[in-house]
Amino acid sequence: MVTIRANEISNIIRERIEQYNREVKIVNTGTVLQVGDGIARIHGLDEVMAGELVEFEEGTIGIALNLESNNVGVVLMGDGLLIQERSSVDSLLIQERSSVKATGRIAQIPVSEAYLGRVVNALAKPIDGRGEISASEFRLIESATPGIISRRSVYEPLQTGLIAIDSMIPIGRGQRELIIGDRQTGKTAVATDTILNQQCQNERGAMEYTIVVAEKVDSPATLQYLAPYTGAALAEYFMYRERHTLIIYDDLSKQAKAYRQMSFLLRRPPSREAYPGDVFYLHSRLLERAAKLSSSLGEGSMTALPIVETQSGDVSAYIPTNVISITDGQIFLSADLFNSGIRPSINVGISVSRVGSAAQIKAIKPVAGKLKLELAQFAELEAFAQFAFDLDKATQNQLARGQ
Repeated sequence: MVTIRANEISNIIRERIEQYNREVKIVNTGTVLQVGDGIARIHGLDEVMAGELVEFEEGTIGIALNLESNNVGVVLMGDGLLIQERSSVDSLLIQERSSVKATGRIAQIPVSEAYLGRVVNALAKPIDGRGEISASEFRLIESATPGIISRRSVYEPLQTGLIAIDSMIPIGRGQRELIIGDRQTGKTAVATDTILNQQCQNERGAMEYTIVVAEKVDSPATLQYLAPYTGAALAEYFMYRERHTLIIYDDLSKQAKAYRQMSFLLRRPPSREAYPGDVFYLHSRLLERAAKLSSSLGEGSMTALPIVETQSGDVSAYIPTNVISITDGQIFLSADLFNSGIRPSINVGISVSRVGSAAQIKAIKPVAGKLKLELAQFAELEAFAQFAFDLDKATQNQLARGQ
């Protein structure tokens, strides 16, 4: 016969209550209303933040960009398709009415020294076939730009190795200098030569100190839009470790088109040239991350060389004028000069560096001081000389020097 005592039962219940540990976790969830073309519309994510990562029921990751009154527009980090390993049939991962949960994390990527010499995609995943990249630290893809107190004036030269640029259009560490021109005028060649010139000894081994962030033309517009921000986040990792970095965006015209495509799918209203109204902010918040840090932050720097492609030399188009107004000068490459055999085909009259001689060493200042003026005068004189039959000796000498 088993005797059950009331006080024993109460003691057992009291112990169980004391040992009970309940964790309350609130998860912000929603339901897929519509999905297609790399865009999903979600109902119910009431507390989601702009730029926050969301996770779909099937494991796909997206970024919340449109926060509307009755739904959230999410861009997918990929196509939303899963290719089965043992079957040639593609199955759509994300289905309508499936659940979505907010992660509480703003879009970020891993960063580390191990990224040097590697080729990665817009999500900082390696695509060079050399295995995974170890990283224990993360940076936001879109982080805040350094404030005025955190910066100092540009005073150190960044040598491109191209005499025409280093003498007449000098670039300093922390500057943003636009490279602009028609296609096939040598824009990428100027940027590549600048990368090679950062190696002290020779042109070999450039990949040892370079990171390539690449997205193909047929990649989703979301990833093409994110790629420059990923590159900036990787460069910032080194800049805040008292290093000097050079970042080249080749090119921002393609990024703007990808952003326009994404905005159409999100049903944002179009503005000039069908670009969304915030396309200026798209580039300004990217290029403002380039800086020369103050002494208290180690004087690291990020120098940005954005590239913009023009159509028939039209620098008054929407994207070129936007980026020109953001940057600290521009290097304009002329198709006429390129076709006439002048390489690099820099139009000295339109090209300018707003930092000027502050980004030059003392030895080159007196030598290069009058070069730009003399070349501008030569261009004007050369155009006039085409109609003249007899030129005086001084004019002939000036034309010879200009040549």
